[in-house]
Amino acid sequence: MSERPQRPQRPRRTQPAPRSAASRSARAPRPAARAPRPGPGTVRLGNPRPRLRLFGVLLTLVMLAFTVRLLQVQAVDASTYAAKADVNRYITVPLAAERGTVTDRDGVALATTVDAYDITADPYLFTPDQTKVPDAPAQAAELLAPILGVDEETLTERLSRKETRYVLLARQQSPQVWRQITDLKRVLAGRQRAGGGHHVLAGVYSEEHAKRVYPGGDLAAAVLGFVNSEGKGSGGLEAKFDKVLAGKDGKITYAQSGGRQVPTAGEHEQPARPGSDVELTLDRDIQWAAQSAIEERVEKSDADSGYVIVQDVRTGEILAMANAPGYDPGDLSTASASALRNGAVEDAYEPGSTSKVMSMAAVLEEGVATPGTHVVVPNRLPRADRSFADDIDHPTWHLTLNGVLAKSSNIGTILAVEQLGDTQTEANRVLHSYLRKFGLGQRSGLDFPGETPGILADPGDWNASQQYTIPFGQGLSINAVQAASVYSTIANGGVRVEPSLVRGTTGPDGEWKPAPEPQRTRVVGEKTATTLAAMLESVVADMEGTGTTARIPGYRVAGKTGTANRVDPETGRYNGYTSSFAGFAPADEPRVTVYCAVQNPKKGSYFGSEVCGPVYQQVMKYALKALRIPPTGAEPPRLPVTFDPGD
Repeated sequence: MSERPQRPQRPRRTQPAPRSAASRSARAPRPAARAPRPGPGTVRLGNPRPRLRLFGVLLTLVMLAFTVRLLQVQAVDASTYAAKADVNRYITVPLAAERGTVTDRDGVALATTVDAYDITADPYLFTPDQTKVPDAPAQAAELLAPILGVDEETLTERLSRKETRYVLLARQQSPQVWRQITDLKRVLAGRQRAGGGHHVLAGVYSEEHAKRVYPGGDLAAAVLGFVNSEGKGSGGLEAKFDKVLAGKDGKITYAQSGGRQVPTAGEHEQPARPGSDVELTLDRDIQWAAQSAIEERVEKSDADSGYVIVQDVRTGEILAMANAPGYDPGDLSTASASALRNGAVEDAYEPGSTSKVMSMAAVLEEGVATPGTHVVVPNRLPRADRSFADDIDHPTWHLTLNGVLAKSSNIGTILAVEQLGDTQTEANRVLHSYLRKFGLGQRSGLDFPGETPGILADPGDWNASQQYTIPFGQGLSINAVQAASVYSTIANGGVRVEPSLVRGTTGPDGEWKPAPEPQRTRVVGEKTATTLAAMLESVVADMEGTGTTARIPGYRVAGKTGTANRVDPETGRYNGYTSSFAGFAPADEPRVTVYCAVQNPKKGSYFGSEVCGPVYQQVMKYALKALRIPPTGAEPPRLPVTFDPGD
């Protein structure tokens, strides 16, 4: 057996000897125990409370600073920072639609558009804060004025506006003008980078905005009209078809910074829709011939104005509508207010003897006379309260009805028209009905801006004088298109076709839309029309006729002269004359009508045969050649002009 180990003995505690009371009381109090002093290498732990207090104070100060700054930005300096933010905000800029082209019947441009620029600016970028220049608008205006042709004061005022970020400085400037401005901006920017100046044109920009131009200058200006500085049609067909030609503007919205587009910020664009093209019935070459002829005649006669109408008798289409004096629709600075009108449709005047053809049409259609009917024409004809006369004193004429028209006798016309009724009242009513059917007293059908319907009173309102003057063209008023339409009606076999100026339109998608068909109205029978054509041919072909100046070698020409007392539009009294000539050719197979009227010729003759006869001849000759219309080669009928009273 192993032997169990012995447990070591604990040492016994010795009890200290008891102290006496005297020794306890005599002993000094024991000092408080102190922490032992750390020795070398010992880490002493600091108190965290002071640091926490310091951190709390700093955090409070930071939050207080943020709060103060926030109050400053949102309340105290809100407007300042809003203005700075505006520099980078989105702006919307209009996109102008390209205006449609107006062409003649062969597609030759009469009014079109070319590249141009609207010069614009951002007034905010001309403020002292942005340019660091106190008078930046004035300095910029001084640089731009000679380039744009706008006075400095106007430019300075526009560049100084505070309520907008967009101003228009000049419209429709050429690419060369914008190139001058960009070159100047480049120079100023270079100087600024070199520290030698300030860039006061940084806020000037351009917008593409096509410019309206008229390749023919003043050609057909009264028909075309013009476009004003706002880009709106303000006269003629430019005004009538403004919505069709103008299209629809678009717009683009984009972000900008410092006046420049931010390419990465995106944009929203609503594209512009181009306008439609309008094709007219005008023939450019015939228009030029008519305009040249009437301008020359008005100048030579020292007249107030004049017009020439050329019309296709079969379709009613106006091949030329010329006015004198004219103007350049691309440059209105030299145009007078009166020249901006289209006198051919806006002027109402008494036609004179060219109107007699309607009286003769009524007499023939009603069957009360024939071309050979004898009419005894005295030198004077007493009617109502006066005595009527012809243009010249003459002995008693023995004329046929054809001779009355050929020699343009006022008295003979009165005598013939009196046969239309058993009473003068009845005759007036019948004549009035024919005048209305020929289109008098109503608009022609062109629906042209400012067109006059003329003046044709109801027959019951005709006074004692009018019932005898209206048959030979005084006491009623028409315009030049109405007058031409009367002769085209006769040339077209007695059927009136409403005049037209527009053949159709071509939309931006290329779709062609023809104009509505013109209205056709039977006025007189074909037999009456053919007889009238032969009678009108006597006016030109017979040596006793008044229209011999209108003859065209090789062609049979029908026509009628007119010389009327003219009502002065300023005084309302008769003053001067209206000279005119109307007719068509070839007389036996009519294709073209030409009408000429000259207002108040003051130099030389005032008779229609001498003032307008040569114009008619010149324009008709050109039109027949341009349209390649050959002569028929047939012999004229040679209707008698006079009769022998002994037979």
